[in-house]
Amino acid sequence: MKFNQPRKLDDIVQELCSSLGFEKAYQEHQAIKVWQDAVGDMIARQSRARYIKNSVLYVRVLNPAWRQELHFKKADIIVRINTSLGQDMVRDIVFQ
Repeated sequence: MKFNQPRKLDDIVQELCSSLGFEKAYQEHQAIKVWQDAVGDMIARQSRARYIKNSVLYVRVLNPAWRQELHFKKADIIVRINTSLGQDMVRDIVFQ
């Protein structure tokens, strides 16, 4: 009996989504998933990435002061997210 090498579940899901034509949806989900790593724990406690539409990431922010702070850091956050993804998935962020 021959066993295949173990694979990461994330790789298997990505391959499956690609074969089913859901690759873009999977990539968008990944952008939401890396939000916490891109902004750090303190900002992640005050905000939550919700969804992506037309390369715009929509983020819910708990209060106006944090919304303003994140607006000033927007360009840096976009670079961090896209770097984590290895591609330019996010072009803009809307803080709600």
